[in-house]
Amino acid sequence: MSTPKSNGTDKRRWSDMSEAPETPNAKKKRLERFVADQQLLASQSIPTPHTPRVINTVRLPDSLRKKILVTGGAGFVGSHLVDKLMSAGHEVVVLDNFFTGRKANVEHWLHHPNFSLMMHDVTQSILLEVDQIYHLACPASPPHYQYNPVKTIKTSTMGTINMLGLAKRVKARILLASTSEIYGDPTVHPQPESYWGNVNTIGPRACYDEGKRVAETMMYAYKNQNDVSVRIARIFNTFGPRMHPNDGRVVSNFIIQSLQNKDITIYGDGSQTRSFQYVDDLVDGLVKLMEGDYDSPVNIGNPDEYSIKDFATMIRDMCGSKSEIKFLPAVADDPTQRKADIRTAKRELDWEPKVSVDEGLVKTIDYFQGEVDAAGEIVPTGPDAAKPKGSFTTG
Repeated sequence: MSTPKSNGTDKRRWSDMSEAPETPNAKKKRLERFVADQQLLASQSIPTPHTPRVINTVRLPDSLRKKILVTGGAGFVGSHLVDKLMSAGHEVVVLDNFFTGRKANVEHWLHHPNFSLMMHDVTQSILLEVDQIYHLACPASPPHYQYNPVKTIKTSTMGTINMLGLAKRVKARILLASTSEIYGDPTVHPQPESYWGNVNTIGPRACYDEGKRVAETMMYAYKNQNDVSVRIARIFNTFGPRMHPNDGRVVSNFIIQSLQNKDITIYGDGSQTRSFQYVDDLVDGLVKLMEGDYDSPVNIGNPDEYSIKDFATMIRDMCGSKSEIKFLPAVADDPTQRKADIRTAKRELDWEPKVSVDEGLVKTIDYFQGEVDAAGEIVPTGPDAAKPKGSFTTG
């Protein structure tokens, strides 16, 4: 029998096997580097294209560190809330079905030992052990929540029942992200928490408005019957980085259209008014509400009021755009005015917005410039029901 001839590969293999073993000193240094890397990863976020800045985290003792659930935590507002909770040293669990949420919004935390991400729909029950629940899950822009109105209602009702059941079981405090939309097309201006609203229960926006109204009702039913600790934030128009480029809201549409020198579309004559708050201010308000003792509904918004026409002109000028403003037919049930009365937040939470609209828009325009550069072109979403680009759909 002939002997197989050896080749260079065999020689290299035998050479590798005969290399000297790692010395104790080298092994010690390698382990020290590994430990140092792990400690670094546990002390900050990792810069990503979507969130390039580093967010440092503190290390809390077990007695102070909370385990906090954020439903809808991969969404626009939820991801900013996650940043604040993580930086404070808490353990955060994000639940999201990624209908409007995006993994890119939280990918800078995926390595961190205090962070967990679960793809889950809140209309299905779940068993977890947590200390606090921020219940933000629900599409919030009209084109998105009108795309599947039955699912929107399920999210606000069944989803809230499931989260309240969890809060009851584990004795966690729960905060509901409600909305200024519960005031409908208001006849009282600005809108205080005592105002009951002027709503259309069968209109195109009712799936969202009425879903949030019944969610508030359920919160207080569980509080009164089961002694669940509840908080309700009525959130007014909010803007900032990580807004979904195709959410169809005026801020994102106006900026995207201006950056691309496309016509800025206004539905109606532009006289309708809104008040806009920067997302960092909202997050601060949510945390103050959760940590405080006040358990009645609280408006969280910026009382600075703009007509939609003036706001479009302001954004166009800030973008240095050549866009023309184009007026299209008004949208059904679009509120004619919206302005937050924040006296309760000032009195009970010592909260009021700190970031001016101008300052917030500079940061938001910079974010959307990056989105447009990455995509090449973004076609804004109109007022009609539309599925978010790149989303998952569940029944």
